[in-house]
Amino acid sequence: MSSSNGFGDELCWAALWLGRATGDPSYISKARDHWDEFNFVKDVNSKFSWDDKIPGIFSLFWMLDNSSEYPDALRNYLDGLKTSASYTPEGLVFLGDQGSNRYAANAAFISLFAAKNGMDTEANQKWAREQIGQLLGDNSRYSRSFVVGYGQNPPKRLRVARRILMYSFFPSSCPNPPADCSGALDNLGPNPHVLFGALAAGPAENGDYTDDRKDITHNGVSCTYNAAFTGALAALVEIS
Repeated sequence: MSSSNGFGDELCWAALWLGRATGDPSYISKARDHWDEFNFVKDVNSKFSWDDKIPGIFSLFWMLDNSSEYPDALRNYLDGLKTSASYTPEGLVFLGDQGSNRYAANAAFISLFAAKNGMDTEANQKWAREQIGQLLGDNSRYSRSFVVGYGQNPPKRLRVARRILMYSFFPSSCPNPPADCSGALDNLGPNPHVLFGALAAGPAENGDYTDDRKDITHNGVSCTYNAAFTGALAALVEIS
């Protein structure tokens, strides 16, 4: 299990959620203190994930506090995604190699949140729709969906950790018990079980992607890969 790169964003994130849940203004005051202490505005190139709450902090502050610096921070972050972030040749925003699809989906979720609340609605919806479209199969290079069991030519050889399936005793890459799972990584065929809806980690910055079970960087799955992706899908259904 990887460790967090810092705790300041978690402190601010927690205070904001407590403030929203309770209505107690002292939590918002604590969040402002953390904002000032850790200077999140400088981190406009952050990627929303389990280890980086900064884009979420921008969003929650904008929701809970009407000070102009918070929407400005969120707008600068989203503008940076469109104008200065790296992209794969297909047009998928590339914010990190370990689960690139996850970072793109999470950024799309933040973009859709901003659009729903009136920030550059048309542009933010369009950008997010394009990113999610890439994950669902709008990509000429691969002509495939990156979602297991969905669309055209979805991944079939995902690397699935045992802990992913909370309600099962085996990962989808293993045969049914009591068969031995020790050789699962060397199986060249599809996974014995379809983990419907799982989002594959995604391509490298140069666009390379292979449905290879041994490549956990680009073909692994994780609960964190699907978290905000699911929210972004729900937002797109809402506005459709």
